[in-house]
Amino acid sequence: MDFSNDIPIYQQIMNMIKYDIVSGKISKGEKLLSTRDLAVKLKVNPNTIQRVYRELESDAVCITKRGLGTYVTEEDEIISTLKEALIDEMVKTFVNGMMKLNYSKGSIIQKINQQFTQEDDVNVNFS
Repeated sequence: MDFSNDIPIYQQIMNMIKYDIVSGKISKGEKLLSTRDLAVKLKVNPNTIQRVYRELESDAVCITKRGLGTYVTEEDEIISTLKEALIDEMVKTFVNGMMKLNYSKGSIIQKINQQFTQEDDVNVNFS
């Protein structure tokens, strides 16, 4: 994983795990890699992964079972709330970026519609 310099590494790893959970790449109730294994895989300090798991647990996204490991919550409502929060943040970031480029609300919506039209054309042509 390539890390950005403008966001703390632990937050980037947290976001990666959250995205994997809401996208279904990591299933609810699934055991996460051990602190040490994930640290080796991502080439980060194990303390960073401990912090990630601690933060995810405080957000109720994960549960740590002493001696067994860290597991993704099985609560659909928590995962749904997490997904909505991630979506809201993505939309907010996108809209703020477009507004900094002096795009109006109408222009932003037009660009989104254009993108969907292009995606539909690609899907039709290559399906």
